[in-house]
Amino acid sequence: MTKTTLAIAALAASLALTACGKSEPAAEHAAGAESGAAPKSSSAGLPTGRAEIGKQLATTKNAATGQACVDCHGADGNTPIDPSYPKLGGQYADYLAHALIAYRKGDRDNALMASQAQPLDDQQIADLAAYFASRPGQLSDLSGQY
Repeated sequence: MTKTTLAIAALAASLALTACGKSEPAAEHAAGAESGAAPKSSSAGLPTGRAEIGKQLATTKNAATGQACVDCHGADGNTPIDPSYPKLGGQYADYLAHALIAYRKGDRDNALMASQAQPLDDQQIADLAAYFASRPGQLSDLSGQY
């Protein structure tokens, strides 16, 4: 290997270690726990989701739309009323949370979903994501093998 190649490899390794090595200091973590703050648990920066509460939220009618999640996506998130609606059961919680946040912020465009997501706070989004992620999945790739 040339000196340049070795330097690039060393730099890449250093960057990888730095990126992977960033963690919350124990003192900060303990201070957060003592303050009663919920730990952040997802890549969306949300608190830990509670599937049982998410189940209740999934069946609660939205005041603006008159619809609940289960009205369109099915009780377990696997029986949407229209084939163009996504199956939510078994989907990754972080994916579901990111999608709901995007609908809430207006970064994802769907009038019904924007109205559904708008009143949700971060904890409710985490709870809904945890519930649908906990359901059996029927997701598959385009080949139908997975």
